[in-house]
Amino acid sequence: MAAGIFSPDGKLVDYKANTEMPKEMAEMTAKFCGAVNMIFDALASAYAELYKMKWTPQHYWIYSGGEWTVIISGTRGVFVESAKAADIGKLLKGVAVCFTPLKQA
Repeated sequence: MAAGIFSPDGKLVDYKANTEMPKEMAEMTAKFCGAVNMIFDALASAYAELYKMKWTPQHYWIYSGGEWTVIISGTRGVFVESAKAADIGKLLKGVAVCFTPLKQA
């Protein structure tokens, strides 16, 4: 498992890992996460402008593939082996994601 903080432009600020994750890997990961955030922000802005749908502000995104799952919220992220990611809610709390309950119709 690893957790990290990166700047909005994808520079590594800090990270901790209990697996072997070299600093170079953490720096590359921060760049990718910053880029994905920018892409999602652009997509959300386009939907808001073109279709009057409220997609901003961005809260979090999740990617799971192979043996790994990543959850990114703003400029913080948690990486965990998918087999150990049984409770996504705990991982979301780990990156300080705040949920606003949906209003029932």
